[in-house]
Amino acid sequence: MPSDPLALVRSDLAGFSGYSSARTAKLDGDIWLNANELSWPNVVDVEGTLRRYPDPQPERLRAALARRYGCSPSQLLVGRGSDEAIDLLVRALCRPGGDTVLVTPPTFGMYAVCARLHGTRVVEVALSDGADGFSCDFEAIAQVAQTQGVKLVFLCSPGNPTGNLLPLDAVETLARTLAGRALVVVDEAYGEFSQSPSAVSLLARHRNVAVLRTLSKAHALAGARIGSVIADAALITVLQRCQAPYPLPTPCIDVACRALESSACAATDADVASVIVERERLGAALQAATEIRQVYPSRSNFLLVRFHDAQAALERLLSAGIVVRDQRATPGLENALRITVGSHAQNNRVIDVIDSLEMGA
Repeated sequence: MPSDPLALVRSDLAGFSGYSSARTAKLDGDIWLNANELSWPNVVDVEGTLRRYPDPQPERLRAALARRYGCSPSQLLVGRGSDEAIDLLVRALCRPGGDTVLVTPPTFGMYAVCARLHGTRVVEVALSDGADGFSCDFEAIAQVAQTQGVKLVFLCSPGNPTGNLLPLDAVETLARTLAGRALVVVDEAYGEFSQSPSAVSLLARHRNVAVLRTLSKAHALAGARIGSVIADAALITVLQRCQAPYPLPTPCIDVACRALESSACAATDADVASVIVERERLGAALQAATEIRQVYPSRSNFLLVRFHDAQAALERLLSAGIVVRDQRATPGLENALRITVGSHAQNNRVIDVIDSLEMGA
């Protein structure tokens, strides 16, 4: 029987019920006077829907997300992007000054930021940089996790900013090894672009796995701030108790529900397919440029590119009105820029700028 993930929750939170908001109790009525809301709308609220607090966990949104991700609604908590999910996991599982989080740099910086803001120690097992891109040393992760009191292992797949995809069988082996010791968190913010099975498929066999998803990337709703954590239903209940009372604004809930309708999802899937085609085209064109040392293989919607002179490339791109992500301050990514895959025309502009570097224009 898989180990109970509740054993990983902070012991001082045993029995913690969190804040009980006016929307927590499922009550019926036609005159609502329990939340100190105004009884008439603001003049700018034409439809009169914003004077009421939103449902903390809207059932229609959770159901739509669960269908999209292949889990049950009880296994999913929705919140303000993946960032809130990361913070909730650290808060619920790690005692300040008493537990440890493991990260695999270069990776998404919010794992370490949330841990450090919470007073939680961070240990690192760096990714290996090879001819075929970045790879993860799962044996080293298991050893460090078992000897350093690690409660949370954050794995980013596809990686950000590296673009590498982690093998699902290796993730499963790690979860099995760390059962009862640590929660293995797989961040799949870019999962739609990977064309690979999700780690959600591991939950039925390994209760110490959690998966992060978002509508910010493939669904083009970064401004709506809709993210999810998918995990064992009992752990989801604990995370909800640690969450702020009303995490999602009503307009964001509404737009997310519309984006998860079948016709909108079909359009999203078509957009993802276009990004993948453009990713391969842009990658091939950049790899042929003599000013570029390496274009890393990517299963995401961006390319990590190492230049001979990243400063010159950055300045030339900015002068052409093209903004990319400078990664040079990240250890191990000297002379590297991260370039998001844009439209066909936008990618052509990037290629033209890089070609102009070679000509010294």
